[in-house]
Amino acid sequence: MIERKIVTSVLVYTYEELSEEYKRLVDEAKRVTQNAYAPYSKFNVGAAVLLENGEIVCSTNQHNPAYPSGLCAERVTMFYANSRYPNVAPRAIAIATFADGDFLDEPITPCGACRQVLLESEIRYGKDIDVLLFGRKGIYVLSNVKGLLPLSFDKSFLK
Repeated sequence: MIERKIVTSVLVYTYEELSEEYKRLVDEAKRVTQNAYAPYSKFNVGAAVLLENGEIVCSTNQHNPAYPSGLCAERVTMFYANSRYPNVAPRAIAIATFADGDFLDEPITPCGACRQVLLESEIRYGKDIDVLLFGRKGIYVLSNVKGLLPLSFDKSFLK
């Protein structure tokens, strides 16, 4: 038997420690949480993607009473960015959650399906995407999506 350790490094920043560009990205993710359509869970998630051309694309989670039919904010946002700007790589994504009248103290992480979609965008453009997960007590920053999904499935398995 061989044991392999997989370690993910996460830097935790205060809002003040972020660059101005990343403060703006986090602010946009927080702002759009109010546009979420989440009448069933009341768990509003906003995502903002910073593209290489400086554009920021934002969106939110969209619920449906047939639960598998809804989508998370991360997928809605990344799909929109990739569709609207198909030749422009994403540089970073910020994710924020608003529930019970306030932003969460601790960051939430994307679900497995969202991690897979974010990873595919990283692979598609051949560039790492910084991931910023907003929490009132700290903002987790990962230098790439692979840090969220270390044992990932990608196109190499389809050969």
